[in-house]
Amino acid sequence: MDYILFVHGVNTREQREKPAYADDLIRRINHHVGSSKTIKSVPLYWGDVNIDAEHKLLSTLQASSIWNQMWFRKFRENQLLQFAGDSALYISRYIGAKVVSQLKQQALDGLKDYESDDRLHLVTHSMGTVILFDILFASRWDSKDVPGHDDVIAIRDTIYGISGANSNALTGMQLASINTMGSPIAIFSLTDVNPGKDDTEGTPSKSSSHDITPRLQKLLENLQQVRGGKKLPWRNFIHPGDPIAYPLNELMSSLVDGDKKYLDIQDIVIQQAGFTDLLTKPISQTALALVRGGDTHVSYWQSEEVAKKIAETISMKVGLGA
Repeated sequence: MDYILFVHGVNTREQREKPAYADDLIRRINHHVGSSKTIKSVPLYWGDVNIDAEHKLLSTLQASSIWNQMWFRKFRENQLLQFAGDSALYISRYIGAKVVSQLKQQALDGLKDYESDDRLHLVTHSMGTVILFDILFASRWDSKDVPGHDDVIAIRDTIYGISGANSNALTGMQLASINTMGSPIAIFSLTDVNPGKDDTEGTPSKSSSHDITPRLQKLLENLQQVRGGKKLPWRNFIHPGDPIAYPLNELMSSLVDGDKKYLDIQDIVIQQAGFTDLLTKPISQTALALVRGGDTHVSYWQSEEVAKKIAETISMKVGLGA
């Protein structure tokens, strides 16, 4: 069986018990895969964790005597507040631990029946990529005294090749593909500090606690052995009008795969239905293009092209689940 784990990004507010943000994409993927594979979709939801803090902040801002004079109030009150708020609060220990706890329970419930030859595919959107990669690979969760430590280790232990504290890295589900949509992880890579010589003092620098690269590189090394030397597929979907999306091919190669032997990573440019180069190219480099930025950022969930590419990746036969 192939399991698909979905993680949404910011500005997603739904019913926790039955999130529907991935329904369209799930339906399209299932259509393209057909009967060739048995698929179980597991959409995770964390969008309501910060909602009380956001409402409190918004009420305080709206109480300002100059709030009604501000431009772009709706944008400030919704997209900007939720994007910046979700991102900033997740980085904190307290909110980050709450997000991890919620995702852990959902993930373990959704994956509890997996068997040794089942495969796992990750589909993440926007800030969801940053959150999942932080949970799986960042060292800031390693200390047993850190809130969220036990939940993080429980998640890591479900995936083959990721070493958690006092756990066996060579157990769990085989990761078969990574699919990122509208991902800002390139920006967050600025928090990664590679060990080396400090320019000012000449002493070795320390890796940032948010650095995902050492553990991600180890995962790729472990996976290559069970994949018969085949590279791990990574599809990074980018709408050219999405201001949050960035290419990852060269970046991830430089961070974790300098010899390009572990990752088959492709940056795939998609177009939103109804938009053509003829219509959009004249304004593509102007501020007018930002007006459609919010629409393009969420368009991946309804994209036939994204669904087809993910289905093609799922249908690949390699490694333990072949």
